[in-house]
Amino acid sequence: MTEPRRIDVCGTADVGVGGTRRVETGGLTLALYNVDGSFYATDDHCTHGPGSLSEGELFGFEIECDFHQGCFDVRTGEVTAPPCMIPIKTYAVIVEGDRVMVEI
Repeated sequence: MTEPRRIDVCGTADVGVGGTRRVETGGLTLALYNVDGSFYATDDHCTHGPGSLSEGELFGFEIECDFHQGCFDVRTGEVTAPPCMIPIKTYAVIVEGDRVMVEI
């Protein structure tokens, strides 16, 4: 089994509190979230349809997809509101200084 590797995805100032950001790196398209100064990362694509989670509305720890308004918990990836039924993948986030790193 290979060790996870860290990818530098952006600066901490690039995602304001309560904000989201789309990042394409290492063959992945991720959504980054800043919830009260803590950062979270998930796949950007909604599991229900063609929605981009980074373009959705963030309400605390819940991201609402811009396509059908289904919701996910950004900490766990679990579905919190239909019509979504399949969780999204989450990634560990490490902040080093003023840089946001994602483990893949």
